Amino acid sequence: MSVSRIEWTEVTWNPTTGCDRISAGCDHCYALTMAKRLKAMGVAKYQTDGDPRTSGPGFGVAVHREVLTEPLRWQKPRMVFVNSMSDLGHARIDRDFLAAVFAVMGVAGHHTFQVLTKRPGRLAKLLSEQGFRQRMAQSSPLEDGNSGDHVSDRPAANAPWPLPNVWLGTSIESDEYCWRADELRKIPAAVRFLSLEPLLGPLPNLNLEGIDWVIVGGESGRGHRPIELDWVRDLRDHCVDQDVRFFFKQVGGITPKSGGRMLDGRTWDEMPEPAIGTRR
Repeated sequence: MSVSRIEWTEVTWNPTTGCDRISAGCDHCYALTMAKRLKAMGVAKYQTDGDPRTSGPGFGVAVHREVLTEPLRWQKPRMVFVNSMSDLGHARIDRDFLAAVFAVMGVAGHHTFQVLTKRPGRLAKLLSEQGFRQRMAQSSPLEDGNSGDHVSDRPAANAPWPLPNVWLGTSIESDEYCWRADELRKIPAAVRFLSLEPLLGPLPNLNLEGIDWVIVGGESGRGHRPIELDWVRDLRDHCVDQDVRFFFKQVGGITPKSGGRMLDGRTWDEMPEPAIGTRR
């Protein structure tokens, strides 16, 4: 577990690490840069290199069974961002491990888990399969080194479906990727959300049907691509009109805080109600 500086979550949990860039929103990927640094520091989780054309040093896809049951040990209810350093929808994460991740989330019902992917089509296919819940129930025993518990001994198979404490979202950075929202709508989920970050242009064709929450943010860092507040206003107005929770994370700039978070004189921090156990 790592405490997160992301405004809309509390901690991060990375049962997998590594990814590949697939669209313009990945061009300045913070996780890729961080993985290179962590590899140089000798951090064990970041010693797998990815394809230099789409990934980089320390950013090859890797699974980490040793941290899979971490959330079961956290007593205090938390908002948990899953895979801040990877993407659960990546093709190299096999369906059995994905089922095990969902089994853990199903057992740790006192937390709210936020899963964000740029590959909603794969998650829609796998999570809608008739046998997915069976895979969850039959996932290999995953020993919790502190308590001796096993996921297979926990009632993951009896958890409601879709899991009420798991929010599923997809990233959309420009209008040509609005189709990702269509794929997200196919996923069985208690809460569906969109991360429109880094927002690189207006989204006139974005359909908010079936969406519960929208996060918008500008890009930050060296070479950042500037956001126009009129793009943000248009999205805010659509969210207000359609009763969708709206969260404006940042204007962006050289640093994440350079441009602040204000939009027309106020901050926008709306979020869905978390699962009962995690309400603050």
